[in-house]
Amino acid sequence: MFLIRDKKIESPIIVAPMAGITNDAFRQLCFEFGAGLVYTEMVSDKAIFYDNKKTMEMLKISDENHPVSLQLFGSEIPTMVYAAKVLDQRTNCDFIDINMGCPVNKVIKTGSGSAMMKNEDQTVEIVKAVVEAVSKPVTVKMRLGWDINHMNYLSLSKKLENVGVSAIALHARTRSQMYEGHSDWEHIRILKEGLHIPVFGNGDVKTLDDFIEMREKTKCDGVMIGRGLVGNPFLISQIDRYLKGEECEPFKTADRFEYCLEHAQKLIRLKGEKMAISEMRGLAPHYLSGLYDSTTYKGKMNQIKTYEDLKVILDEYEAFLDSIGRLN
Repeated sequence: MFLIRDKKIESPIIVAPMAGITNDAFRQLCFEFGAGLVYTEMVSDKAIFYDNKKTMEMLKISDENHPVSLQLFGSEIPTMVYAAKVLDQRTNCDFIDINMGCPVNKVIKTGSGSAMMKNEDQTVEIVKAVVEAVSKPVTVKMRLGWDINHMNYLSLSKKLENVGVSAIALHARTRSQMYEGHSDWEHIRILKEGLHIPVFGNGDVKTLDDFIEMREKTKCDGVMIGRGLVGNPFLISQIDRYLKGEECEPFKTADRFEYCLEHAQKLIRLKGEKMAISEMRGLAPHYLSGLYDSTTYKGKMNQIKTYEDLKVILDEYEAFLDSIGRLN
């Protein structure tokens, strides 16, 4: 357990913001498995300013899904402050997070995401204005810097702490690395030693052993897991059992199928069957990753149009694996 300002976080298992994935349906799964804090998909300050219908729908958080951090991206004080006030006053999020880590071009070209790390003074002014405008704790998610020659995460983080930021998550890659290569956890340790606020380590945590190693090496307050949970939210349960001193049995193949269907059911309740199944065409194949002869069934999933289509494919695959003695 640790505190983000005055709010208790009961578990160090932190779920990273992931576009198209960490919606309310997925967040519910994560909390059921034992997550301590879950981030939303990032939302645009300008989209909130202009009252974009799709974006405003993304701000909704189920009462049972807490604590949740709503992540905001933008690069101009007026719209960032406006959007932050909306999150503060009109949503039931627990924290407001500012994205300084997204490396994709469509975000960078607006001066947002990782581009915010290029001008420390301007970025500090933006964050300071947001902190002063809202009552909820403000946090930041960042990278090491723009590239290997400009790794300013420590100096920027100290300035952000001084203007009232309540926690910082560090993805231990530079922007130029995108999602390639390896994250350097040594920098997470350095950041933890350099700040008085909670630090979350992020990057390349895909197994229980990765989680244990990051905590031991960096002493970070929370371990933020992103892509390692796609099609594998039960990793949270394995970590949760480890933290409680319980036996960490691997999830069985049948469990994967069960939670794939549960994920689909939650999405359907959130978005309706047509849109939910459209999204599951991209998500469901991840639940089969690493299984014997999964390529054929992943291909079939690209064609699903209904929940029943998905269930038929999973039942067929389960029967096939059972028939050849591969159903563990």
